[in-house]
Amino acid sequence: MNLKKSFIVIFIVLLIDQWSKIYIKTNFQLHEFVNVFGLEWFKIQFIENDGMAWGMEIPGNYGKLILTTFRILTVAVIFYWLNKSIKEKAHFALPLALSFIIAGAVGNILDSIFYGVIFDHSYGQVATMFAENPYGTWFYGKVVDMLYFPIWHGDLPNWLPFWGGKPFTFFNAIFNVADVAINIGVILMILFNGKIFKK
Repeated sequence: MNLKKSFIVIFIVLLIDQWSKIYIKTNFQLHEFVNVFGLEWFKIQFIENDGMAWGMEIPGNYGKLILTTFRILTVAVIFYWLNKSIKEKAHFALPLALSFIIAGAVGNILDSIFYGVIFDHSYGQVATMFAENPYGTWFYGKVVDMLYFPIWHGDLPNWLPFWGGKPFTFFNAIFNVADVAINIGVILMILFNGKIFKK
């Protein structure tokens, strides 16, 4: 795999990711959802978060800025690794995996950097792109998530320690195309671990 093919993978993933997020932002109100094909376990549900996994946040006024800066530096390091792996003619799975990871990371970085100054808020309304009164500032945009697969929902058995008798949903995370790309990259590295990381 060469650098040109890596850029094509990155571009395609970014295109799908940003198209899906812009579509959701300009067609859904926050927390609005639809069942895909009428299925209860496959929903498109619009939520936003500050960009950490599972909706976690770094406290303080500069937490979001620190997170975004860290992500940009991480992408630079991974891109260096991608370029090095191509030059050294590594197994195809490594540059492919790194391309997916870079695309996913950049996809969420774009939300954080630009969405706060491009869109107005989505509370009780559908957001407007290039709004006169955007909801945030540079580097303080929220990441858009929409893919939701609540495969099972119910009360856990009473005999189960700690969680017994409580309501539970599997799978409860809501994510986006960028997150999927990062996971594909990690899975590729695990599957081809023996060939990627030869002694």
